[in-house]
Amino acid sequence: MKKLIIAVFAFLPSLVMAAGGNVHLDKADYDLSDKASLQNGAKLFMNYCSGCHSTQYQRYNRVAEDLGIPEDIMQANLNFTGAAIGELMENAIPEKDAASWFGAPPPDLTLVARVRGADWLYTYLRSFYKDDSRPFGVNNLVFPSVGMPHVLEPLQGSAHLKTVTHTVDGHEVATPVGIETEGNGELTTEEYDNAVLDIVNFLVYSGEPVKLERQRMGYWVLGFLVIFFIFAYMLKKEYWRDVH
Repeated sequence: MKKLIIAVFAFLPSLVMAAGGNVHLDKADYDLSDKASLQNGAKLFMNYCSGCHSTQYQRYNRVAEDLGIPEDIMQANLNFTGAAIGELMENAIPEKDAASWFGAPPPDLTLVARVRGADWLYTYLRSFYKDDSRPFGVNNLVFPSVGMPHVLEPLQGSAHLKTVTHTVDGHEVATPVGIETEGNGELTTEEYDNAVLDIVNFLVYSGEPVKLERQRMGYWVLGFLVIFFIFAYMLKKEYWRDVH
């Protein structure tokens, strides 16, 4: 009983992080069978995120094989550290420097989709807005006082916070309701949302590369159990036919 209580309390933080507080989380309709989406997500992640964040439980050759990327293209376009094709996907930023620049070393993101949830990631990456009071000039609705810059801002463009004002005890209070982009990014709003979804798709894959294979095998296992149950039931009937 004591171990069960400890396990429950250990699991609670992940539930809180996945829930995203009181912010509404948009649905991330990712598709792990969409190789084009996964390839684009890998490209965007490696170009915009891997400078600080690693996926150190993944290997370049495994990702290349799973996503249908030739190894020479993987090495030439998605490997910026000079690592061998069979090595782990670590970033090049020294941990000590990262802690000094950002206040804490940027976390590894191999399992972030399993910890935070795909909906949280999808909403988070679309919720940055300008905030001159922050060190990097941006804040985030899902993760207030976030300690990282908005690395995807060239794609999305600048955004500002939208609020609604209502009166509480005679005082006007502004409540955040979302963000609004200023239309100066390289992508339209729809294109940016699709790009973020591709990144989320890649991170969901990274958290469990064998998920599709596991699901495929699950049907065979269930089929075997159904057939085995039929034979086991028939055998039981035969054994007990003369027992009264």
